[in-house]
Amino acid sequence: MIRHQIAEKVMPFGEHLEDLRRRLVFALWGIAPILIVSMIYGKDMLSALLLPIVHTLRDADLSSSLIATGPLESFMTWFKLTLTVTVLVASPWILMQLWLFVAPGLYHNERRFAYLLAPLSIFLTTCGVLFCYKVMFPITLAFLVQFGSSIAQPDTTAAPLPTGVVLPTFPSLEADPLDPPQHALWYNSTLKQLRFCTLDHNNKPIILGTNLVAGGAIAQQYRVSEYVGLLLSLCLAFALAFQMPVAVLILGWANIVQIDFLTKYRKHALFICGVLGAFLTPTIDPFTMFLLAAPLYLLYELGIVLLRVLPASRVAAGFKKSPAPEPNGDPDT
Repeated sequence: MIRHQIAEKVMPFGEHLEDLRRRLVFALWGIAPILIVSMIYGKDMLSALLLPIVHTLRDADLSSSLIATGPLESFMTWFKLTLTVTVLVASPWILMQLWLFVAPGLYHNERRFAYLLAPLSIFLTTCGVLFCYKVMFPITLAFLVQFGSSIAQPDTTAAPLPTGVVLPTFPSLEADPLDPPQHALWYNSTLKQLRFCTLDHNNKPIILGTNLVAGGAIAQQYRVSEYVGLLLSLCLAFALAFQMPVAVLILGWANIVQIDFLTKYRKHALFICGVLGAFLTPTIDPFTMFLLAAPLYLLYELGIVLLRVLPASRVAAGFKKSPAPEPNGDPDT
């Protein structure tokens, strides 16, 4: 039997601390330019996040303007968003620095598991955030806005006009006119606003507008900080939910669950996904529940497929067939 002698180098504790300090410095230097760029484009990113609620409120004939109840609310919302985007964008760089610190203490076959899980987790996180922002969040907003609008509708009555009364009329335009005259008044059907042209203190024409909303007992005017916080929380929840294949792989590699167990209880997994779809969505219609339950179950099946194709032994061997043992049954070290 031939055995290879492996010389191991033990790093002193002081060198570990020095390497940790160096990795932290590199991580901070990588975060700094991303933070600067996020601050430069923070207003544009905040405007993009406000688009779903603006369109939803406008479609419901409600005021599409969000409110800030404090002088710092808009600024702190912008700052929170820039920090969140900075952490998300810089997370691959931070994880790489963490990996460079941890990797020297791992065997080569152990590193292969991280090489597989890291890109898979990043891809699933991106899919979860996009699915929440593009599909689930607009449906959730539409339900919540319509629910608030349907409460205590005012009972309006109609009566003939009194004698001699003539109602004024305003032109309805899809866009503001070019160079409108002073004191001109019109209705912008796209913005659903009554617009008025006046002069500022420099005698330059400016256009002012007021939102025209449908009547209701509840005035739905949302705070910008609460709206952005809700959106970020939902995106985080979906990003974590979309890690199901990663969780299945880790549990399978650790021999906590087996493929036979996962396939045997498919019906139970489908039922749990349906329950999650019912509890995590505010609507009770089957279509919205299906929009969340179906991706969760498909991710469960994806985890089974990945565990079947990539068992722990194959990943540790570098996706190749393991070498045959020696005649005495003792593999070559």
